[in-house]
Amino acid sequence: MESMGKRKPLPRRSFTPEFKAEIVELRRRRDRSVGQIAKDFDLTETAVRLWVNQAEVDAGERDGLTSSEREELAALRRENRRLREDVDILKRATAFFASMPK
Repeated sequence: MESMGKRKPLPRRSFTPEFKAEIVELRRRRDRSVGQIAKDFDLTETAVRLWVNQAEVDAGERDGLTSSEREELAALRRENRRLREDVDILKRATAFFASMPK
């Protein structure tokens, strides 16, 4: 009953930019299909497609956010979250000190 459809997720793998560029180049040369590349390198077809699409965006061949724009957006979102937390802490501190008897 313990293993009723609940498997541990596989650890997330990371790949170097050089490896991704090599995979994208293989696809651009049209030597192999996305499925064949994925099978040969033990990757998912989705990952290969995403890397190819992102390379096309970065090269200006497709509309979308470039890799540097994505990194900047992620950094801005992290900063925004931190600032909202800071404001929330200050609001609670203000409410606390305002409720203290004088």
